[in-house]
Amino acid sequence: MAKSDKKKLSKDDRLNALSAVRRSKSALPKQKAAKPQADKAIAPKFADLPGFKEIRLQKAAADLLQINNPFFRAHDARAGATTLIDGETYLNFSSYDYLGLNGHEKVQEAAKTAVDHYGISASASRVVAGERVIHTELEKLIARMHGVESSVAFVSGHATNVTSIGQLMQPDDLIIHDSYIHNSIVTGAKLSGAVRQSFPHNNFEALENILELRAHKHPRTLIVVEGVYSMDGDYPDLPRLIEIKKKYGAWLMVDEAHSIGILGETGRGLAEHFKVDPRDIDIWMGTFSKTLAGCGGYIAGCSDLVDYLKLTASGFVFSVGIAPPIAAAVCEAIRLLEAEPHRVQVAQSNGQYFLEKAQAAGLDTGVSQGCAVVPIMMGDSLKATVLAARLLDRGLNVLPIIYPAVPEKSARLRFFITSEHTEEQLDQAIELVNEEIANYDSNPILIQQVMSA
Repeated sequence: MAKSDKKKLSKDDRLNALSAVRRSKSALPKQKAAKPQADKAIAPKFADLPGFKEIRLQKAAADLLQINNPFFRAHDARAGATTLIDGETYLNFSSYDYLGLNGHEKVQEAAKTAVDHYGISASASRVVAGERVIHTELEKLIARMHGVESSVAFVSGHATNVTSIGQLMQPDDLIIHDSYIHNSIVTGAKLSGAVRQSFPHNNFEALENILELRAHKHPRTLIVVEGVYSMDGDYPDLPRLIEIKKKYGAWLMVDEAHSIGILGETGRGLAEHFKVDPRDIDIWMGTFSKTLAGCGGYIAGCSDLVDYLKLTASGFVFSVGIAPPIAAAVCEAIRLLEAEPHRVQVAQSNGQYFLEKAQAAGLDTGVSQGCAVVPIMMGDSLKATVLAARLLDRGLNVLPIIYPAVPEKSARLRFFITSEHTEEQLDQAIELVNEEIANYDSNPILIQQVMSA
């Protein structure tokens, strides 16, 4: 296991340095608008953008505490239950290859064969010259996986939500989403110009109250939820949502990015988990970058929905088609999901095991239900960042999720649990987390100084 070789500053050195950061922060001059010269305008500086100084100050505090940036950390090879960083092996809980299909021999071979046949790129938008036979095959497999008529594949998961919601909804429409929803859905709602309102997480009484007050004032209403919430590891009551959407004549959209491969007896997601007719959901969305070992996203549903998006959604019409090797790899991953359901069962078992063991050890797992994503709640961003750094020193790679990705008091260590993890690895992770929390809590003085800097 890897350990840090960096020379440690003494506590006094760090406190003195942090005091200097505090003084420098309070002494920062206020930015004055540049006065344009008579014959030349002065372009604004990127350093004047909102939040830039805060980023610099956060980096300064991390440097003083000798905490390396936990983000953009380069892995030397494929990241599975373990990973290689700078030549050292770590236990890994920061990759969402939930069923271990990224790197599967058949998936790799499918991609290599597609490279030989199609080359690397589709080389054009699919509307003009970028359509390939493998795209049609992929979209048929996605529709079959969801049990609906049709699907359309996009080159980016984030862009799938942005461009689809942005195109489907109009300024006079209403979009209501769970307060824990992904950024891509919020961005798509803003792009559409529709009225947008959130409801408290999984609070369907609040959702109904909003619909009662507002739905009749808009020509179209869209309700958006996630299959498994990517920060929290829980899921919504789909049968209740279907009842609500039918009652108020709304469309229902479910983002299955983290639930395909995780929920349902064979990993087909939220509809299979609740044993409901998938055609009762108007819009299924998913990504290829989690269970399906690729990159991109899709919308699945009735043929009218898909035909409309293929001819109007800017992120499809004006974007290059998904790379054929990625499409081929995802096709093979879907076939493996269908052929090897034991992978789903192991992933589900591991998720429940980790959740129960963590709770038994006194760790706060938030609202997680053990569906691949299990957060360990830390309470503030600094604590989450410091603990992630200390855990890396002890050979465990887990990323902190901090403000603004989550509210400041909801910062956490987010564990992705996969079918590849062993119970021994899960036990070791919980033990290390508990030990480092105890070490952190036993030295509160330094932390208080940092928080006030």
